[in-house]
Amino acid sequence: MKHLTAHLTELRALIARHALRDRAETLMTGLRMRAAFKPTEPICGIDEPVFAVVAQGAKRTVVADRVFNYRAGHYIVVSVDLPVSSRITQASDKAPYLGLALILKPELIASVLLETAPGDAAIDQRLGFDVSEAPEELLEAVVRLVRLLERPSDIPMLRPLIEREIVWRLLCGAQGATVRQIGLADSRLSRIRRAIRWMREHYAEALSIEDLAGQVAMSARSFHRHFRAATAMSPLQYQKQIRLQEARARLLAEADDIASVGFSVGYDSPSQFSREYARLFGAPPGRDAARLRAAVSPPVDS
Repeated sequence: MKHLTAHLTELRALIARHALRDRAETLMTGLRMRAAFKPTEPICGIDEPVFAVVAQGAKRTVVADRVFNYRAGHYIVVSVDLPVSSRITQASDKAPYLGLALILKPELIASVLLETAPGDAAIDQRLGFDVSEAPEELLEAVVRLVRLLERPSDIPMLRPLIEREIVWRLLCGAQGATVRQIGLADSRLSRIRRAIRWMREHYAEALSIEDLAGQVAMSARSFHRHFRAATAMSPLQYQKQIRLQEARARLLAEADDIASVGFSVGYDSPSQFSREYARLFGAPPGRDAARLRAAVSPPVDS
């Protein structure tokens, strides 16, 4: 990793400077940066297709039953919308966690693919989340992208060129096969992504695997196999996580009756809702929501 030190050093300085200003996504939509000064508790959420780099510190992400630990100099690619639990494991005041994420655009990847030699389009039996060591060429392109925040007038002209280079570096790297599948409109991964989009929009409805497979022109057996390969869970398990994460957001925002929230996300049985909620989040709905509200509410002066 010694040959990466110069790029990581500059990337750390850039992220530290701009993450605290909170201007990155305003100047460049789709680019997010984060600085954290202490380890965090696990946070559940949905990771959308994204490329991310850790410049300093370390992080752990759990996808279904799979655990990924990654640190400075690693990059991740997420190729489908995935329910995950993530926590920063290494961060301090002197050495904060520093990272950035860039939304992956299927249309940009497709455009780059049109200008390259055809690859192996059949390689798509892989999880939609993976970690690799970042090569020097990729980090150098990322540094040049973030430098644009120092000269915003350059962004309209140079961002498309640098972002295109980043996609090219990803296609040439360890996760190239996965990135390629994101850009192929008729790949199995793209079909699974369309099914996932439908599930996220209709999470409270009863799920028919046969009907959903038919929507994306796959047999039920093939759909189930490729869905599990991409998400590490069955469609029903995926739907359950989406429902429970939506329920948690509603409880935090609205403080509704717990049984009503369960019904609103598709549960017919309040006891089943409470049981499955506690299994995922570690506490029953009422107790978990109260803890979350206390954590985000400012202290009241006495």
